[in-house]
Amino acid sequence: MSKSKFEISLESGIHQHIQAMAGIWEGNTRTWFEPGVMADESPMTASIRPILGGRFLLYHYRGSLGGSAFEGSATIGYDLENEKFQVSWIDSFHMGTAIMHSEGSSVEHGFSVLESYSSPEIPVPWGWQTVMQLIEPDQLVVTAYNISPEGKEDKATETIFRRVKEAAGSNPI
Repeated sequence: MSKSKFEISLESGIHQHIQAMAGIWEGNTRTWFEPGVMADESPMTASIRPILGGRFLLYHYRGSLGGSAFEGSATIGYDLENEKFQVSWIDSFHMGTAIMHSEGSSVEHGFSVLESYSSPEIPVPWGWQTVMQLIEPDQLVVTAYNISPEGKEDKATETIFRRVKEAAGSNPI
């Protein structure tokens, strides 16, 4: 019996590559609310683990911003049929009670996904791009960019993680 696309991907394809992001991570997050003016730099911890037989990764993170604690989670997947990454984000700071859905493609050492957001206070949608890259086996960089309606891209957050241990068990941090 021949192997499925997913089984092949898990053995030697994109799913195998993103599994390398699994682990327990610690780092620092820098945050900008306006271009070139860092608003905060705080410690961040994260757990990334495969779920549903390696079909997805569950990324759970905790940190603080301006002394206030926050946490969030993302389910990360790669849709083999449509050849694109898909990520659903929730957190206690940025998203409030909403779920952000992002889609994108591979980049060197990882992936980049894009979403847009708006609200009654922000009637013209802005873009939000997140890039996750496993720069080295034990260094993961997660960078997010705010994109104005005119297309101007500015760094919003950047977390540089170092792996503190391999992923073990099934519970987030």
